[in-house]
Amino acid sequence: MTTTYPFSAIVGMDGLRLALLLNAVSPAVGGVLVRGEKGTAKSTAVRAIAALLPPVDVVAGCRFSCDPAAPDPSCPDGPHEPDTGEARPARMVELPVGASEDRLVGALDIERALSDGVKAFEPGLLADAHRGVLYVDEVNLLHDHLIDLLLDAAAMGASYVEREGVSVRHAARFLLVGTMNPEEGELRPQLLDRFGLTVEVAASRDTDERVEVVRRRLAYDEDPEGFAARWAADEEALRERIAAARALLPRVGLGDRALRQIAAVCAGFEVDGMRADIVTARTATALAAWAGRTDVRTEDVRGAALLSLPHRRRRAPFDAPGLDEDKLDEILRQFEEDEPEPDPDQGPEGPDSPDDGPDGPGGPDNPGGGPQEDSGDGAGEQAPPTAPEPSVPDQRTGEHETADRETDSARADGDGGADEAPGGAGGERAAVGAADPFRTRRLDVPGLGEGAAGRRSRARSEHGRTTGARRPRGTLSALHLTATVRAAAPHQRARGRRGPGLLVRRDDLREAVREGREGNLVLFVVDASGSMAARTRMSAIKGAVLSLLLDAYQRRDKVGLITFRGADAELALPPTSSVDAAAVRLERLPTGGRTPLAAGLLKAREVLRVERLRDPSRRPLLVVVTDGRATEAKRSGGPTPVERAGRAARMLAGDGVASVVVDCESGPVRLGLAGALARELRATPVTLDELRADSVTALVRDVRTVSNPRRAA
Repeated sequence: MTTTYPFSAIVGMDGLRLALLLNAVSPAVGGVLVRGEKGTAKSTAVRAIAALLPPVDVVAGCRFSCDPAAPDPSCPDGPHEPDTGEARPARMVELPVGASEDRLVGALDIERALSDGVKAFEPGLLADAHRGVLYVDEVNLLHDHLIDLLLDAAAMGASYVEREGVSVRHAARFLLVGTMNPEEGELRPQLLDRFGLTVEVAASRDTDERVEVVRRRLAYDEDPEGFAARWAADEEALRERIAAARALLPRVGLGDRALRQIAAVCAGFEVDGMRADIVTARTATALAAWAGRTDVRTEDVRGAALLSLPHRRRRAPFDAPGLDEDKLDEILRQFEEDEPEPDPDQGPEGPDSPDDGPDGPGGPDNPGGGPQEDSGDGAGEQAPPTAPEPSVPDQRTGEHETADRETDSARADGDGGADEAPGGAGGERAAVGAADPFRTRRLDVPGLGEGAAGRRSRARSEHGRTTGARRPRGTLSALHLTATVRAAAPHQRARGRRGPGLLVRRDDLREAVREGREGNLVLFVVDASGSMAARTRMSAIKGAVLSLLLDAYQRRDKVGLITFRGADAELALPPTSSVDAAAVRLERLPTGGRTPLAAGLLKAREVLRVERLRDPSRRPLLVVVTDGRATEAKRSGGPTPVERAGRAARMLAGDGVASVVVDCESGPVRLGLAGALARELRATPVTLDELRADSVTALVRDVRTVSNPRRAA
């Protein structure tokens, strides 16, 4: 049996440990989303907390872990006999990224349901996690519909399985913990809001702390059992403190003053909806119980806000989640000034409240009712600590580093000077900021794909409108009832049917063929040469690309970014689900030099070739942002830069790549070079104005592609 790394042996990461402990004290908080870079012990901490949870009493033989004291009346294994309980450790169930819907929520035997009327149900991971921990590593890589099912079950405390009029319901209450690396893509705001708390983790930059992390990990790898034994006393102390806080939690009073503080903070940060207020209130109550108090104080409200609001505050697209602690302190200070402190002799429930302070029953100074005192957080210490202090570390807003703005001395018209510098090395201009993004029209890849679920192009999918029926491929998940009945009907007499029931065999079953939307690989090829470098012009171009990136984020696309300037092209961002990373690279993009258009197109062709091998089902959409000019260093003999660009465009067209050319040419005199490039690519030409969804200019929404991919332009 594998020995879990002790929770009390984790060095530092106070915010993560506290958030997990608060959810262990009060599962109603709603789980934790852990955001952080790779290699920061996110998974280690989550697996360790499960070992600290108190054992649970379950009905013997129940696959749904019913509580013998209050069994679920709708349990599929019920009704349960009394006095059949047994104790077992709380489970930690892991949901793999590639799990199916049936594996998550369970599956019905459709054949038995139709022929025998029996609800033969195979429980899923939600049933296994009931009254335990459900851990989702890389939650941002799960399909959206799985995340929806997961969070709905977590919010309602129950899982519902519906298959063609046959339904099963069972309890599903669990501590939900998700981890993610933001570099691999963000969760959409609606899903972020469903997690109770969020914590940002990063590797420590303190030398002593890093040394202690390595020392403890090596000791654990060398002798897991011996290492766990050395921390057994501290683990037991934490376990007892969690149990004491759980027992104290129902007696914690959330007075009107604390509620008004919470409302003031949530309103001050302009969070949407009321879930933030509710989660903050529950978290503040859990913090008070963890501290051994029966009253919620200002420090509890502050700590709860730091954990529950960073992912809910209203923010601009691609901003990293975070909370301005100075603003939080100012809101609380203003509240103190506007509403004076109540009489300290009066408890949260009135002067006769039995639990009116930290010294009441269950307080830390009462040895019979309070948890053990904390001995430290263990960061960089040889002596094992017992538990983290009930405080939240600084979590200041982690905003992207802003690119340097173009100075006034760098004004240029963008059509000369640096663009003609030998080798393209001279005349580089500082990056300029992007103009405000706008809502763009949807650009589709033509045809019918089979890629990952998204919101851009038409595709066969598990969810969407039904377009037909077919024999099942593997486990039947979406029954096409009419087609099944039609297939079984001709054989009823031969099968000896005598009663009203329909005799259905497995060969009769038909599954629904559905059409929905898929996400695509949107590869941006951006001209950053001197001809694009005028201040207002490049700002508008970046604003357009940022708008397309925002559209790609909303449609669940992968994105990549290629820039070309000077002498060559560069893959500034390999294809990734992290659209905000592309926005950061775009913001920092400098301009200047010649225009190696051919190099940019060839680089795009190579990137698409590699991605086609990695993910053949995800169809690409190439977006070339340029004015169509092509200038390179002089070559004796050989084709001109324009000819080289045309040849590269025809190669991409021959590969059947769906493309869009965003024409950035401006001014009263236009050469039409971008339009010529679009013809070579067999692409849709679009001006900056036509990208806007509210533009009066009509835009062809489906991107033209080559009717015969082998045919050259």
